[in-house]
Amino acid sequence: MKSRLETKYKDQIIPELFKELEYRSIMQVPKITKIVINMGVGDATTDPKKLDAAVIELQQLAGQKPLITKAKKSLAVFKLREGMPIGTKVTLRGKKMYDFLDRLTSVALPRVRDFRGVPKTSFDGFGNYTLGIKEQIIFPEIDYDKVAKLRGMDITIVTSANTNEEAFKLLEKFGMPFAK
Repeated sequence: MKSRLETKYKDQIIPELFKELEYRSIMQVPKITKIVINMGVGDATTDPKKLDAAVIELQQLAGQKPLITKAKKSLAVFKLREGMPIGTKVTLRGKKMYDFLDRLTSVALPRVRDFRGVPKTSFDGFGNYTLGIKEQIIFPEIDYDKVAKLRGMDITIVTSANTNEEAFKLLEKFGMPFAK
């Protein structure tokens, strides 16, 4: 069973982008290859149990087990040693990726207080888009009563687009609510 956004991409978005951007081959049309969700847990340096809560929340969001990220360098200012667990991340591909993007654009982002759209300037020059979220409770999967601390996360949408303009048009067709 294909997700709603995946069928929309194949039936509607590919033909529109093919005409709009005047490609010679259907294989040139950009696509979303993966979505990476990263949640940094700075409190994990003093209390490693706080990382467990972040792992559980990220697992509820993504539908798969996240990976624990470790510090690459030691920083005395933050009382951080190399190899200490400091965050968690998950990489989504395929159906789970499309399902997450659907929930992000249609459910989670509209729940943000005073939401005026996501910034257009968060492209990296290679067609990838990174979005920062301040609170994990905008997702309906997270139970507000069980959240010990509000944490933010970074969501990176990796596309096969060559330029920011191509990626912008692709994400716009997927329904990403960009600021006017």
